[in-house]
Amino acid sequence: MAYKLVIFDLDGTILNTLEDLADATNYALGKHGCPLRTIEEVRRFVGNGIRKLIERAVPAGLTEREIDGVHQTFSDYYQQHCADKTCPYEGILPLLQRLRVAGCLTAVVSNKADVAVQPLCRQYYEGLFDYAVGEREGIRRKPAPDAVLEVLRRLEVDAADAIYIGDSEVDIQTAANAGLDCIVVTWGFRDRAYLESQGGRRFVDSPEEIDDIVL
Repeated sequence: MAYKLVIFDLDGTILNTLEDLADATNYALGKHGCPLRTIEEVRRFVGNGIRKLIERAVPAGLTEREIDGVHQTFSDYYQQHCADKTCPYEGILPLLQRLRVAGCLTAVVSNKADVAVQPLCRQYYEGLFDYAVGEREGIRRKPAPDAVLEVLRRLEVDAADAIYIGDSEVDIQTAANAGLDCIVVTWGFRDRAYLESQGGRRFVDSPEEIDDIVL
């Protein structure tokens, strides 16, 4: 086994959450009288946490207080509707099962709020992750390495024995900042050409290809 621990991003990597994120964004924007966004615009906005998503989605000129209001409306709505249309990517469940059978540890590190990360991991992948962590107060968001380093400490694994898998430039930067090898998936929220321009080097087009790298 090449790695003892595989750390996954969540949005765009193991779960297709885009429609629910877009619905929650437009619900919040509509409630505050802001123009709505297309799903492709939301696709470009995600990756750096909910606050940054909202800052990118609102029209220019809003005050911090107004942005705070949109953010809060989004958070309240999304907490109740984070799994309305979300679904696993094909092949992820059997991949996780194969990793577990092989004795590989698995974890999730996401910029999504932790109050959404925990129930989503339980709902779709119950018992298949040794640790999962989302955005929380007191810990810097990716691409800061804080959450990845927390996982390494909790699971007592050296960085050299772990690999990070994600779908965005944020994930590429996170892996580099934490000193981990990185796999970039091509089925997520960014296209390959852009990810190559952001430093992506090792790509997979299907979950099955991950076995050849990790196991």
